Amino acid sequence: MDLILWRHAEADEGANDLARELTPKGHKQAARVAEWLLQRLPSRFALISSPAARAQQTAQALGIPLKTAKEIAPGAPVSAILKAADWPDHKGTVVLVGHQPDLGQAAAFLVCGSQGGVSIKKGGLWWLTDRVRDEGAQVVVRTVVSPDLL
Repeated sequence: MDLILWRHAEADEGANDLARELTPKGHKQAARVAEWLLQRLPSRFALISSPAARAQQTAQALGIPLKTAKEIAPGAPVSAILKAADWPDHKGTVVLVGHQPDLGQAAAFLVCGSQGGVSIKKGGLWWLTDRVRDEGAQVVVRTVVSPDLL
């Protein structure tokens, strides 16, 4: 299974957290990362997004139908993120668009078994692969992408 943890792009500030939308810069970030992803993703993949407007708008940059998972709204625990992605049992690739620090905590848990977290820049992503070797299951970091480097 491949799991791509994609943090929403830059968003406006606002009192209603779930209604915050992408800024013009955020739309550009999402478009750049989506273009990069589409050149590398398999022809079929699952796209799952937080219900927050900024996450939905980031995911929509991929131009395919998405599934909204309310359980990965801001503040989601690692267990909810992994369950929404069906990690590690999903056959294929899942792109999951969510929030920081939630995604950073999920990445740290998968890579290090840590209760801490890593920082994922706005619009950035971590691409992880689950594989089985003789010694058991492993998580491989395939790439980490920041929109300002694309």
